Amino acid sequence: MKLSQFIFIGRLEVLSFLVLLLIAMPMKYFMDFPLAVKYVGWAHGVLFMLYAGAIAILGYQYKWKFIRMFLLFISAFIPFGPILMEKRVLYNR
Repeated sequence: MKLSQFIFIGRLEVLSFLVLLLIAMPMKYFMDFPLAVKYVGWAHGVLFMLYAGAIAILGYQYKWKFIRMFLLFISAFIPFGPILMEKRVLYNR
């Protein structure tokens, strides 16, 4: 796997997280449309698993230390986290 692919997955994961928080959740609670959370949440879950798997693959390929992989994983729980971690963690090898 290439770093560019990982960055792309990370950005898609960020986008899905923001859509879930800012569009699907309000649709569920203010418009009584729970299917928005169901489908966007499902897509976000798949992208999150891809992101986590990509961390493991790249960690093995580049022989990253555990702390780098841990920081990348934790960043996925913060809005814009993977984008913020790109320069700090990925390009400082």
